[in-house]
Amino acid sequence: MSVTRSLNRLFNSLSLGRAGARSFASTTPATPVFDQQRTVRTGLLARKKGMASMFDEWGVRHPVTVLHIDEVQVTNIVSQHKGAYLGVEMGAGSQKAQRLTKPMQGHLARANAEPKKKIAQFPISTLDAAPALGSTLNAAHFLPGQFVDVSANSIGKGFAGAMKRWGFKGLRASHGVSVSHRSMGSTGQCQDPGRVFKGKKMPGRMGGKRVTVQNLRVMKVDVGLGLIYVRGCIPGVDDAWVRVKDSVKKRGLRICFPPSEQVPYPSVNGEDALAQLPRERIAKMGGADPMLQSKN
Repeated sequence: MSVTRSLNRLFNSLSLGRAGARSFASTTPATPVFDQQRTVRTGLLARKKGMASMFDEWGVRHPVTVLHIDEVQVTNIVSQHKGAYLGVEMGAGSQKAQRLTKPMQGHLARANAEPKKKIAQFPISTLDAAPALGSTLNAAHFLPGQFVDVSANSIGKGFAGAMKRWGFKGLRASHGVSVSHRSMGSTGQCQDPGRVFKGKKMPGRMGGKRVTVQNLRVMKVDVGLGLIYVRGCIPGVDDAWVRVKDSVKKRGLRICFPPSEQVPYPSVNGEDALAQLPRERIAKMGGADPMLQSKN
């Protein structure tokens, strides 16, 4: 009888209809918490559209690069090595389905995504940082005033000499040198080691490699046109695909995002949330007016 009473008492304590009782069915998942130093959000694919100029609130002109977020959709959530690696696969741009292979068409159809021109993958820290499969990401993913890292393929320069490729000084221009003014000079050592080390800077193909420019500031976000204005220059030709993500170094110092802004985590999803945002948001440089002379 004592065992039966104990079981009944335990069942009543777990009952859903009892006031103040513990309920496992009614527990809601915890809201994802964003930690600027530990959380890694997904990046976005964008297209470089060229350069322009912007003026801040003090009237100072800043050169900016215009990036277009072109119909970016989440196509897959990647988990490898038993969850040791997590990534978000996304596609950007639109094209005809006939230009894709049958396996790629089926892969995109499973994610309810349109045929895409470019597919890329971005690492994330946890599954909470992954947007919903098939969701559309836009320029509101980034905040005006935050810092980003942009990766792209640099413009190919062809075969170049050591002076142009590596900035070597070259040999003497007037005396003591014959037909070797722009040569690199000696490349080896003496009998020991008697060879040229690997990685020696020599003439060769210049450019055409993946380059990452870090700590670029987002000056303006145009949600209506899907544009991001980034201060500074970005490698690559116009209309080239680039990868934009939160700055790694600034994120480690907890200064990647403006302190007054709420970071969209994992991203801004839904037409309702997007409609509540203003079409254009411009970063505030802050500080003192640079046009005024200091009293000191």
